Amino acid sequence: MNKQDKIYVAGHRGMVGSAIVRNLQQKGFTNLVLKTSAELDLRNQAAVNDFFEKEKPTHIIVAAAKVGGIQANNTFRADFIYENLMIEANLIHAAFVNKAAKLLFLGSSCIYPKLAPQPLSEDYLLTGLLEQTNEPYAVAKIAGIKMCESYRLQYGCDFISAMPTNLYGTNDHYDLNNSHVLPALIRKFHEAKLRGDKEVVVWGTGKPLREFMHCDDLADACIFLMNNYSDLQFVNIGVGNDISIFDLAYLIKNIVGFEGELIFDITKPDGTPRKLMDVSKLHSLGWKHTIGLEQGIRRTYDEVKAKGF
Repeated sequence: MNKQDKIYVAGHRGMVGSAIVRNLQQKGFTNLVLKTSAELDLRNQAAVNDFFEKEKPTHIIVAAAKVGGIQANNTFRADFIYENLMIEANLIHAAFVNKAAKLLFLGSSCIYPKLAPQPLSEDYLLTGLLEQTNEPYAVAKIAGIKMCESYRLQYGCDFISAMPTNLYGTNDHYDLNNSHVLPALIRKFHEAKLRGDKEVVVWGTGKPLREFMHCDDLADACIFLMNNYSDLQFVNIGVGNDISIFDLAYLIKNIVGFEGELIFDITKPDGTPRKLMDVSKLHSLGWKHTIGLEQGIRRTYDEVKAKGF
């Protein structure tokens, strides 16, 4: 990408999209096209087509999606498959019609089969059954990958896809009912510390292993791929190592400075035992993360202490 390129970041107010915008701005890209969902409904094909015809962005990063936790995914199954299919189909097709130079579609690690071997290699896509609770969302994301592949094969479009691991960082969600485990633990320990609680309860045994990446690292990887990758297969984006929920809880406890006890409620579900990305492909291309987990959590906690949850 050149500094004069017109870059459209779809979903620029979310955690991922805002991190991508920050990264582009830090690298000197000023010709950014940004629209809120109130200004442009990405589910509306006519509105998306009008926007592309008028603005003619040369580079598109699709970070827009309807997202939620397990409960939301399982409850609003029709909403998740419909809205995500519409968003990606409208954007990818409009990029083709308006002859965009490049498009990057961002998926999710839930595209992989529930019982796929670990670590998760790009080759494992569509080799087994999906996790049932978020299957509609996963199917929509797989459709986005296949759209990019198909437009490349049929029309020669330089459309690529990337699959991020679990993310955290600036502009994350801290709702205790809907947020992911890392931000939820930060909030739990922070509020327990303020109240002077004697203990904090964490769901499950603490044994499951999870991989976490700071959203600023993801953003940097996305810009790297926009500049350096042009191939059919999607690319995993992650750090290549994981941590148990037990160790993560104690790490966050220490960073927050909560001095009470930690109780693991083994009557609550653990979820998938392990979910680690194989990032050897990304590493072979020449990119690796730079933000360590402790460093990233400290930075994130400092931010939420400054501006609140």
